Amino acid sequence: MSRQFLGELISEAVAMTIIIAFGDSVAAMYTLYDPNPYAGGYWGVCIAWGLGVTIAIYATGSVSGTHANPAVTLALALFRGFSWKKVLPYWGAQVIGGMVGAAIVYALYAPVIDHYNEVKQLTREAGGAAGVFFTAPGLAVTPLHALTDQAILTAFLIFGIFAITEQYNEMAPGANSGALIIGLLVATIGASMGYLEAWAINPARDFGPRVFAFFAGWGPAAFPAPHNYWWVPIVGPLIGGVVGAAAYQWLIYPFLPARQRAAQKPKA
Repeated sequence: MSRQFLGELISEAVAMTIIIAFGDSVAAMYTLYDPNPYAGGYWGVCIAWGLGVTIAIYATGSVSGTHANPAVTLALALFRGFSWKKVLPYWGAQVIGGMVGAAIVYALYAPVIDHYNEVKQLTREAGGAAGVFFTAPGLAVTPLHALTDQAILTAFLIFGIFAITEQYNEMAPGANSGALIIGLLVATIGASMGYLEAWAINPARDFGPRVFAFFAGWGPAAFPAPHNYWWVPIVGPLIGGVVGAAAYQWLIYPFLPARQRAAQKPKA
C-alpha cells in the first residue's frame, strides 16, 4: 500500500469520525434531555449534522475528496472514474471512522445515557437510548417502506453532490464554498424528510455506530434490530446513490452548455 493511499484511507476515517462525533452528539442532546434543547427547533439538529459534514470536507477533502459515504464512493466509481480497487478499502475506512466517532460520543454521554435509561426504566438491550447511535423506522414506517425512503433520500443527496461538484456546471458554487452547500443539502434532507427514519442516507453513518453500540451493550437492539432492520440503512442508500448519480449523468450532464462548448472546441 502506498503512503498516499494510506493517507486517503486515514482521511476517510477521520471524515466519518468528525461527522459522527458531531451528528450523534446532537442526536444525544435531542434524545436524552427532557426538555431537549431542540424542542421546537428541530432545524438545529439538521444544521448540526450538515455542518459536521462541512467541517469534515474542509478538513479532509484535499487528501481523499471526502467521500465519507459508501454510496458516494460507489456512485463515483460507476460514473466518475473512481478506481474500483479503492472502493472496498474506502468503505472499510468509512465504517471504522463511524465506529470511532460513536466511541467519542459514548465517552461524552455514557453517564447521561445511563441516567436516561434509569429514569425511563429501559435497558440497552431493549433499545434504550439507541437513537443516539443508529437509526430506526419512524411513525407508521415499515422496514420495506424505509428501504424505499432511504433510496429516495440518498438519490437526492447524490444527485445534489454531483451537481455541486460538476466542473461543467456553471451554476455550481466555487470550490471553497461547495463544502458548505453540501452540508446544507444534508441539513435540508433531514429537515424535510428526516423523521421518516432518521435520514441515514449513508451506510457507514448507521453501520459504524451500530457495530460500536452492539459491543457497548445494545446487543440485539443493534443487530439484528427490531424487525431485522439493520440492513435497510445499508442497502437503501447504496441503491439510491446509484439512482441519483444516474439521474444527474443522464438527465442533466449531457445538456450542460459548458460541456457542449468544451466538446466542440478544436483540439490543438
